[in-house]
Amino acid sequence: MTTPALTESYLSGPASQPLLPETIGQCFDRITAAFPDREALVVRHQNIRWTFAEYQHQINALATGLLALGVQRGDRVGIWSPNRVEWCLTQFATAKIGAIMVCINPAYRLYELEYALNKVECKVVIAAEKFKTSEYLKMLNELAPEIARGTPGNIDSHRLPHLKTVIRMGAEKSPGMLNFADVCTLGGTAEQRQLAALASQLQPDEAINIQFTSGTTGNPKGATLTHFNILNNGYQVGEGMHLTEQDRVCIPVPLYHCFGMVMGNLAALTHGSAAVFPNDAFDPVSVLETVAAERCTALHGVPTMFIAELDSPDFDQYDLSSLRTGIMAGAPCPIDVMKRVIGKMHMRDVTIMYGQTETSPVNHMTAIDAPIEKRVSTVGKVGPHQEVKIVDAAGRTVPIGEKGEICCRGYSVMKGYWGDPEKTAETIDAEHWLHSGDLGVMDDEGYVRIVGRIKDMIIRGGENVYPREVEEFLYTHPAIQEVQVFGIPDAKYGEDICAWVQLRAGASATAEDIRAYCHDRITHFKIPRHIRFVDSFPMTVTGKIQKFKMREAMEAEQATTGQTADKSVQPA
Repeated sequence: MTTPALTESYLSGPASQPLLPETIGQCFDRITAAFPDREALVVRHQNIRWTFAEYQHQINALATGLLALGVQRGDRVGIWSPNRVEWCLTQFATAKIGAIMVCINPAYRLYELEYALNKVECKVVIAAEKFKTSEYLKMLNELAPEIARGTPGNIDSHRLPHLKTVIRMGAEKSPGMLNFADVCTLGGTAEQRQLAALASQLQPDEAINIQFTSGTTGNPKGATLTHFNILNNGYQVGEGMHLTEQDRVCIPVPLYHCFGMVMGNLAALTHGSAAVFPNDAFDPVSVLETVAAERCTALHGVPTMFIAELDSPDFDQYDLSSLRTGIMAGAPCPIDVMKRVIGKMHMRDVTIMYGQTETSPVNHMTAIDAPIEKRVSTVGKVGPHQEVKIVDAAGRTVPIGEKGEICCRGYSVMKGYWGDPEKTAETIDAEHWLHSGDLGVMDDEGYVRIVGRIKDMIIRGGENVYPREVEEFLYTHPAIQEVQVFGIPDAKYGEDICAWVQLRAGASATAEDIRAYCHDRITHFKIPRHIRFVDSFPMTVTGKIQKFKMREAMEAEQATTGQTADKSVQPA
């Protein structure tokens, strides 16, 4: 029987598979009982290799240690670290005691750290010593010099008034701080009884995680997620990848973001799969080495990560034949990259996923057997137990094929932004639809194509220009590897179009070459007036390109010179 074509941009996902009515801790214990001796966690850079039973033991040790320190249900516990075993233990230990884990961006500086910790009133911070150029412990001491003069559990800081305890990773000692390993020895019989009681007392709808959105304007907002939100999202992600206890998922994406902790850790946990971490941060060689050595069957990443892996000079030396599936998310995937991932990396079942932190995060995915053109031109269809619609500015559902804002409703929608009812009401309407701010188009099969952000839309002389449309055209230029299009102020048109272009290795082109290529192929007002050639783009640590930083750079240049000249030679 043929499914009738859609006429309105609304679709409800399948609901044949029930959702998991449990907490993260209950799920972990259930999976451990089923697969106690199967490998659960591999952290190669720390020489960690644990079965589910061993992993459970370590999680319970940290959970009882936190209870011994007085951490209570609902307390906020910050985790500030790159990918490490301590991060994984904190994720599951806080869930088991009902504390709310606060994910702190590893790239935060003092102002952002102070804002985040105070916004959610963090009681405990668990921190690595340092990572790259970030000296975490030094930054904490700079914000709160009282730490070194106090005792753990009794910190009294002027600038961080809610912070009482700092737990540091590593073996070195720091005044006023506890060591992570020592905390894991603090729990006794009383805390073990308390942990057992909490297993049945905690409820799936309780908040368990705060994820700060990376907000390009204003202060970041703390999306508050429950056990039910993220556990079921991880489960549905794993279902979409057809994971089983035989799978081994390579996770080079950051844990502090939903990609790592939900689409990685929780997708693996809910299916009894092993979670494998190649390094503390992304490195293409360590990923390739890990996939080959650990016989990983799944690999996650944003397109730029897969490109870096494919372009590694020694790529052909690694046996990647164990790979079957994985997730590509965070940015559009060029078709040639998708073909190389499927052909050279053996990832025939690679999926494209889309969503936002506020939906835990996935609300769209492609099936593992979706045609390649659907995997590169769309983000798939709405996920199970979720609804999606595309609406106009008045909130009316638009016909199939028309642009509008993507809205999602269902189990994955956050409780709200922590301590910010006004921002929550701006994002989640009275009918519980979450408004994404993303512009999309749905086809008559229900596949959704992202065409930009509402705020990114360029209004040039009264004409609406969607940057994604211009980018998709420019990708067809044989010399262009990557391009980002955005608007900058213009005295005549209000806004004009700017493109930052990264050329393919060995290729050459000038701004005039590119404009000539556009002539008579796209509407004249969509042709970029300002073209800059670059070697790279400003990105978040999760690999998302930050157009607002490009716009700021161009505006600063305008302010200095009165104009933005084309730069047709790549910088050294």
